Amino acid sequence: MELYTAIQLPKPPFRFSWQEHTLLLGSCFAENIGTKLAENRFNVDINPFGTLYNPASIAAALRRLLHPERFTSNDLFRHEGVFHSFTHHSRFSSTSETECLENINDRLFASAGELRETKYIVVTLGTAYVYRLKSTGEVVANCHKLPEKMFDRSMLSVAEIVSEWKELLLSLWEQCPELKILFTVSPIRHWKDGAHGNQLSKATLLLAVNTLQTTYPERIAYFPAYEIMMDELRDYRFYANDMLHPSELAVDYIWQRFTENFLSDETKGFLKEWAEIQKAINHRPFQPESEAYKRFISQTLLKMERINEKFPSFDSTKEMEIIKSKLM
Repeated sequence: MELYTAIQLPKPPFRFSWQEHTLLLGSCFAENIGTKLAENRFNVDINPFGTLYNPASIAAALRRLLHPERFTSNDLFRHEGVFHSFTHHSRFSSTSETECLENINDRLFASAGELRETKYIVVTLGTAYVYRLKSTGEVVANCHKLPEKMFDRSMLSVAEIVSEWKELLLSLWEQCPELKILFTVSPIRHWKDGAHGNQLSKATLLLAVNTLQTTYPERIAYFPAYEIMMDELRDYRFYANDMLHPSELAVDYIWQRFTENFLSDETKGFLKEWAEIQKAINHRPFQPESEAYKRFISQTLLKMERINEKFPSFDSTKEMEIIKSKLM
């Protein structure tokens, strides 16, 4: 008896390898999955502009990475003693203009320098609604709590999203011909849009992504994080206290579904061995002086030596030092 509606994941046109560089951009769900990848020693760059929600702002960030130009004081504004950028999340904001620009530009050029070596980009779209600054007509990535009267709010159409992203993708593939793109739609509901408005927004994103994916089926894939949350995890026990964000358990489950379908066999094998080592590193013994625990540590060191032999590019120096310190 089936007690829930399982989401069937189609065979993807490509699979991720832990050794290849991956760039993640988008909503806070991109951060959730990016953190999981980083914990499992993937080579990742997570949100170099901070958390972004709408397709236009994410596209603008990618264009800036493709053609990096240094941000200047003209790109900042000051509000209540803090300097902000309309292109960035507030994590880059600072009471010092110099510090704000240093944070922004250091991150920009570090990520831009890695873009041409990037094999995969994961884009997580949060909402189709955008805010435009009335004085310029510019779509902002973050309003930084400025008065609502300064902005015009509207929803992007499917055609607008597809048109902008087609042009961007062709530019990306011109510079990075082997680049693969994975789109997801964030499972986090934007309740400020209202229940109906949120559904319209998500539907717009889904239609736009589907158009792009069917246009470039070998280069673009879709992972149904939104559908998994809405169907397989529809119970409120899978939500955080705000009843909008996925709980830690839900993120773990969606991560499991992602690894089952989108990782290469070699990477799955690596993750299995690495999980055993992580468990050993985090283990807290009742009797750290016992011979049994010393044998356990020695066996863990042997496992690490074997994983280094099997995956020569894997650097476990830090973890080896942690394990060896437990023998002292």
